[in-house]
Amino acid sequence: MKLLTFVSPRGERLGALTAAGHVVDIQDLAQAAGAAHAADMGSMLQLLRGGQAALDEVRALIGNAPADAGEPLSQVRLMAPLPLPEQIRDFANYELHVKQALRSSMRMRASAAADPAKEEEKLQASGIFTIPPVWYERPLYYKANRFSVVGHDADVIWPHFSNRMDYEMELAVIIGKKVKNATVEEAMDAVFGYTIFNDFSARDTQSQEVSFRMGPAKGKDFDTGNALGPWIVTRDEIADPYSLGMRVRVNGEERSRSVSGGMQHDIARSISFLSQSETLYPGEVLAMGTVGNGCGYESLTFLNAGDVVEIEVDGIGTLRNRLVRH
Repeated sequence: MKLLTFVSPRGERLGALTAAGHVVDIQDLAQAAGAAHAADMGSMLQLLRGGQAALDEVRALIGNAPADAGEPLSQVRLMAPLPLPEQIRDFANYELHVKQALRSSMRMRASAAADPAKEEEKLQASGIFTIPPVWYERPLYYKANRFSVVGHDADVIWPHFSNRMDYEMELAVIIGKKVKNATVEEAMDAVFGYTIFNDFSARDTQSQEVSFRMGPAKGKDFDTGNALGPWIVTRDEIADPYSLGMRVRVNGEERSRSVSGGMQHDIARSISFLSQSETLYPGEVLAMGTVGNGCGYESLTFLNAGDVVEIEVDGIGTLRNRLVRH
């Protein structure tokens, strides 16, 4: 199923996309059918907390809905499927991206020196822009701002402190049940589904901040900076999350294409690692990292005000956002 959050005159509503391309209000269907778990269908987070029984009931409701039920998708305004996630963690799981991003960070820092070429040689020799051994040993991540999430077709506001903005193409995993100390073999049972994550980034600010060997901070932390959507595809519909074709377009022009496979630490390993001595909760978002060539930073190619960024992932759909200056 494709589950989503949309706007209606009654506010935020939990919906599903039907085979006919319509959006149906799940709680309306549940209440009309006298469903046992109707109270768990007021929002995506409520549904996630309702567990497998609530999800099974939603699947039955959608399967029994009239073919013409709901409104055409084109007439519905979507929000992020989880407008306020319980948590967002963003990994760095793709070696090509990490290598190329470190190289670009080095070049950007060197460009501020009186002799950029000499400074780049110095930085290269220092070794601080090579991948440290710990990256190969364990999944590494940062916690993103869960209050700055926007959805499909939402504007992303250019932060006033930045001059170089960028996109990041990522597959995201939605946690569907409470889990702690999971083994790698058990970890995938915690996955509810998948969506797309675009981690908009202020690259000039980020480049300055990483010199402190901490963060990211304001380079990633500004209102509207985390785009999520357009919906969540339940786990049963994605047979192999490591074979999904991924493409990014800016103003309709393809910038890059990649595939979701090739993670240094796969989804099960990442979940198991996180859950050691720590409980993961339904509604947490795990972005698995920017794929190789999945952002402009790797080639030092940045966005302009007014650019429309589309990230398309096979089996999921397309997440589209416009970057605007105010």
